[in-house]
Amino acid sequence: MDRHGITALRFVEDTLSGEEVQALVAYHLADMQRHSPACKVHALPVAALRQPDVTFWSAWIGEAIAGICALRHLSDDHGELKSMRAAPEWRGHGVGEAMLAHLLSEARRRGYARVSLETGRTEPFHPAVALYRKHGFVPCPAFADYVIDDFSQCLTLDLSGPA
Repeated sequence: MDRHGITALRFVEDTLSGEEVQALVAYHLADMQRHSPACKVHALPVAALRQPDVTFWSAWIGEAIAGICALRHLSDDHGELKSMRAAPEWRGHGVGEAMLAHLLSEARRRGYARVSLETGRTEPFHPAVALYRKHGFVPCPAFADYVIDDFSQCLTLDLSGPA
């Protein structure tokens, strides 16, 4: 497992019916519950990821699931990044960055002017926040039903500039 394998990363718009996909969603939810106050777990379960306003992808390297990610349609010009998670064995190998690139490409294809996300402020969330900031995400006011507080923060990326 090295960064060179990431070039073979294959994204599949997914129905969430496969066992590997459901297991990674369950792992993601359990990890969010472990690191977040109960009222601050905004990760989506399988049923919510199947809603019409959410497009969900699984990411694969060969026959191995490497990650999951989703994009929620908020309005004609605004999307939300959801459920980005690299499989534990693929963390640190560029899967998160590849998934972010995939989601941003899809957001631009849809014509969104911006994409936003909510995430935690505590140490377990620092690697994800660093990834988002590396790609130009900046703090923003709360959106959708989120509340910014000592635990939660919202970030956004303006997509109206060059890719």
